[in-house]
Amino acid sequence: QVQLVESGGGTVQAGGSLRLSCTASGDTAGSGCMGWFRQAPGKGPEGVALLYRDSGEIYYADSVKGRFTMSWDNAKNTLYLQMINLKPEDTATYYCAGDHQCGGNIWDVTRFRYRGQGTQVTVSS
Repeated sequence: QVQLVESGGGTVQAGGSLRLSCTASGDTAGSGCMGWFRQAPGKGPEGVALLYRDSGEIYYADSVKGRFTMSWDNAKNTLYLQMINLKPEDTATYYCAGDHQCGGNIWDVTRFRYRGQGTQVTVSS
């Protein structure tokens, strides 16, 4: 079992920055995939950034490329999402997800075994 706890959300003005953290505990050893997802009110979940732990490859949604940077600190078992130049359309609940297996469509949050509770990001115009 893996537990994921996010932090770092808040309210910022458009153009501002935030850094989200997702600390993992439990059975965190090994490879697998981790990702950041978000869900805005009235919308379905959207994959934001995804990491293959084995290779270190990271993929971003087109909507956040150039503005969001994901990183993994193995010593701290923490996944980060640095967000700059935030836009009102980035407003959503952000949550991290993880799984020891990377098969299937990793942009689909339902294929991840573990998910955090989420942290709210609100960007005002």
